[in-house]
Amino acid sequence: MMNVSRPAIHPVDALPVAPTTGAIDRPPVRMKDVQGMPGTTGGLILRLSQFVPALISVSVMVTTSDFRSATAFCCLVLAVSLQSMWSLSLFLVDAYALLVRRSLRNHSVVQCFTIGDGVTSTLTFAAASASAGITVLINDLGQCNVNHCTRFETATAMAFISWFAVSPSFILNFWSLATH
Repeated sequence: MMNVSRPAIHPVDALPVAPTTGAIDRPPVRMKDVQGMPGTTGGLILRLSQFVPALISVSVMVTTSDFRSATAFCCLVLAVSLQSMWSLSLFLVDAYALLVRRSLRNHSVVQCFTIGDGVTSTLTFAAASASAGITVLINDLGQCNVNHCTRFETATAMAFISWFAVSPSFILNFWSLATH
């Protein structure tokens, strides 16, 4: 004979159900939209504040003739180009959502925004940090007469400003995703 243990069964008392007759039908409580989240005016302003510095950064860097001299500068152009396209597309989505009064609190939408913001902000920060290091190196070597240090510094500063503007969007989207 086999010695097999049996699961213990513990009865659970059922909670009494409130009567539905005469009860007031109330809509479910919905969490208030926090300004800065997708589909809000604050979110629209954040997306615009991400897009403009990224666009300035890529414009300044591309108009510099020798930005291809360092890989970090090429990475900066790529990263802020991606950041500007991402921010512009989400700016348009936010503007559309505000115009038609639609909520962007869908789990899949917030997840997409969170992942996109995380990837673009990481790339922008890494590229801006690398570009800042190369700019300091060029400046320390005394080759600023040959290179366009002021333009490199401006493009790098704009990339950091864009990254600072992406951070609240990422944090708010991540918080919304985590509490969903």
